[in-house]
Amino acid sequence: MAERLKDKVALIVGAGSAGPGWGNGKATAVLFAREGARVICADLNHAAAAETAGLIVEEGGEALALQVDATQQDQVRGMVAAAVEAYGQIDVLDNNVGIAEVGGVVELPEADWDRVMAVNLKSFYLTMKHVIPVMIEGGGGSIVNISSIASIRWTGVPYTTYYASKAAVNQLTKATAMEYARRNIRVNAVLPGLMKTPMVEKATGLAAAYGDGDVEAMWRARDVQCPMGYMGDAWDVAHAVLFLASDEARYITGIELLVDGGITLKYS
Repeated sequence: MAERLKDKVALIVGAGSAGPGWGNGKATAVLFAREGARVICADLNHAAAAETAGLIVEEGGEALALQVDATQQDQVRGMVAAAVEAYGQIDVLDNNVGIAEVGGVVELPEADWDRVMAVNLKSFYLTMKHVIPVMIEGGGGSIVNISSIASIRWTGVPYTTYYASKAAVNQLTKATAMEYARRNIRVNAVLPGLMKTPMVEKATGLAAAYGDGDVEAMWRARDVQCPMGYMGDAWDVAHAVLFLASDEARYITGIELLVDGGITLKYS
């Protein structure tokens, strides 16, 4: 344990995994604990949050599992209160919830637009709204918002809500970074590229867009798209988040950190 987060309390919103394996939030929570943080593992799926917390405890770390719908202000308020009651502070917030619904502006149902915007954008607003006052009281903190390369590029998949919500996350990140820089609160975004995670595997719309529903065909197609010849995984995201959360990044705020194997450098 290198203890890059020693004596810090980290709240991971979206700490569960959508299926077997390692999602971004799950990997980040475990990595944070390995680096000395006490971790609050929050997720809509309590069993998934408890699984992540259990892995941390098994390795000798300290973790608390909470069930929360991050689109609901009362639940977010309760989550933050529970974290403060348990550990007295919040030093790091990792906003990791997100969903993707395939559909362009013409065919996408309005209800799907509202749902994706609530999960991918409103949740970030609500968590920051309630965590930032705690960070101010504690003298500062680091917030990492998980965005996507879809916020800055067309990825080949027509998911209008994902593009729009993630682009909004980027600007929300920068605006909040500017507003709270003098309060010693850093706010940054990580933009993963094509990642091999349970969330992508479970997204039937993505599999249909890539390989007519064949997940293995989707994996092969996505590998070919990447300049390095293979997709990244949750640990690539987790290590980027760890850097931004740690004091090593104490003079970095308002950035969009690409974790994409170079794919956004491509012309086609």
